[in-house]
Amino acid sequence: MCRGEVFSSILTGYTCFMQALARFLPVNSDLESQQPTLEEKYQTLRGNLRSLGSVVIGFSGGADSALLAKVAYDVLGENALAVIALSESYARREKDDALALAAAMGIPVLTVEAKELEDENYASNPENRCYYCKTELFTHLSRVASERGIRWIAYGANHDDLGDYRPGQVAASEFGVLAPLLEAGLTKAEIRHLSKSLGLPTWDKPALACLSSRFPYGTRITAELLSRLDDAEDYLRHDLGFKQVRVRHHDTIARLEVDPAEMDRLMEPGLRNAISERLKALGYTYVAVELGGYKSGSLNANLGSTSLGQTHGH
Repeated sequence: MCRGEVFSSILTGYTCFMQALARFLPVNSDLESQQPTLEEKYQTLRGNLRSLGSVVIGFSGGADSALLAKVAYDVLGENALAVIALSESYARREKDDALALAAAMGIPVLTVEAKELEDENYASNPENRCYYCKTELFTHLSRVASERGIRWIAYGANHDDLGDYRPGQVAASEFGVLAPLLEAGLTKAEIRHLSKSLGLPTWDKPALACLSSRFPYGTRITAELLSRLDDAEDYLRHDLGFKQVRVRHHDTIARLEVDPAEMDRLMEPGLRNAISERLKALGYTYVAVELGGYKSGSLNANLGSTSLGQTHGH
């Protein structure tokens, strides 16, 4: 190969690398002189979904999957199908809310029964538990897509998810599942803004990860404990009105996390005693409060840098 050909080959490889990297760069990257506007990202999302022709969407009823389903239905109509995976780790109230939301949007929807707890790899709750959860989910979505002659599967990962420990993204890659919100460069804040402008009631819905995320890694997950956590959080969220709340399971201890803005209310003597009594009635011996308040992914704090950066084995 001559010198010019070598240079040309290197330049081509570098160009391809930069093009691939650019898809997932933060929206404020200095490598581009002008960043796309929110409207441009929205139009990119619409165009990308339209080009699929048909798609099965993993639908939980949260802000991300709601926007994805809404836009997919807007551009694809009946060729967009929302699928809700029901399991012990999915809060019971969320099922009814998700079905009602899908009906309001008009998008076709069906439910499947996920069986994560039958997989010992999941129930033993390793650090890569989410990989096995998403593997179970995508197995069902792939079956539905195959049965209906739909080529593409999508889920609601967004640009902000690149900065957290997300082993489920590895499963998505293995199954060839698309992340249209991420591909359009949409952040969580932008998703909420678009959702509000499109009239979606989920625009300000608090994030609600699966109930298994309430267990420290290595603590075995059971249907009984998941039901206990569901009851505890449902009481705090719906009976008492706490907007952002988690009940973390630490054996005999329930550790509460609420938004710092709601901490004073949580500490009101009458309410504090009622909460303590209710959670003890559900099976806990002690009820504690995280003084730092709610933090997404707080149980990832003990993960080492190797785990946080790993991209395999999930």
